[in-house]
Amino acid sequence: MAHLSEIDIEPLFNQSIELLKQLIATPSLSKDEEKTAEIIKNFFSSKGVAFEIHKNNVWAKNLFFDESKPSILLNSHHDTVKPNEAYTLDPYLPIVKDGKLFGLGSNDAGGALVSLLFAFLFFYKQDNLKYNLIFAATAEEEISGQNGIASILDFIQPIDFALVGEPTEMNMAIAEKGLIVLDCISKGTASHAAHPNNDNSILNAYKDISWFSSFEFPKVSPLLGSVKMTVTIIQAGSQHNVVPDLCRFTVDVRTNELYTNEEIIETIQQHVKCDVQPRSLRLKSSSISETHEIIASGKSLGLEVYGSPTLSDQALMPFPSLKIGPGKSSRSHTADEFIFVNEIQEGIKTYINLLKNIL
Repeated sequence: MAHLSEIDIEPLFNQSIELLKQLIATPSLSKDEEKTAEIIKNFFSSKGVAFEIHKNNVWAKNLFFDESKPSILLNSHHDTVKPNEAYTLDPYLPIVKDGKLFGLGSNDAGGALVSLLFAFLFFYKQDNLKYNLIFAATAEEEISGQNGIASILDFIQPIDFALVGEPTEMNMAIAEKGLIVLDCISKGTASHAAHPNNDNSILNAYKDISWFSSFEFPKVSPLLGSVKMTVTIIQAGSQHNVVPDLCRFTVDVRTNELYTNEEIIETIQQHVKCDVQPRSLRLKSSSISETHEIIASGKSLGLEVYGSPTLSDQALMPFPSLKIGPGKSSRSHTADEFIFVNEIQEGIKTYINLLKNIL
């Protein structure tokens, strides 16, 4: 295999920017990604790459795919959030200015998507690779939807491990917090506010809310820290002179990799009196061993490891995964979103080198 220093990646870089501009110019809100899926399919066709589709997900395998070999998934998403009202630029007009490519989805996660795609193309026709490569551009990541990565796992598995393209400044997020949203109901006895009542649903909720605010799960991750529980919504009562019989509140729980979501729920239910209903247990904390060969490869390139507080499609993957990509997480979902064009160039190079060391 040729050394990267011997390969001219400038054509790859130029093509990646042009593809990203097309994607930015095409609205692709979660659940409505048909047009960007079509762009990706047309791009594969123009390169003579066979691909498969399911709903708005598009994936392709390397030319010499061998079912007897383990497979690496290269995954990022082509859906976006809605542009917020603070935009001063047209979110769907890709503009390059001062080295920045502006546009909705440029940073989250268009830069990572095209960088992974062109890294995949770099290896596409190479034979005798140690691993198969599967590139997947998936839908509904921003809402952790049922019709995104989760809907194609049966088609692409078995997977040995995955690279998940998200903006990490090309550092290696080897662990990621999971998410559980809890809908809680504290019950009480309805009564006139003028009369004594020792069963006030609001006060009953207050006791449980105090527990959520103060309890600390004993296992603290060196990468992700502690499990964090935050009460974010509360609703009760409609009249000043009536004690309500129900108080509803919502808790946002960010989990670390040291607990399963089921263990978190079991602990909570042992300590509170309110009714606790998790909306889903699908979004699990994820991690990959720091001794994994892909992490060793990254460290040899000088890449740093860290734990990520933000959620991605890793939460839905039943195999080890590494989150890594060009761009900066804090730019995601902001007005006038952008990515530096040289971040994409470095992203392609780093992905290629990261894989080259193990392929």
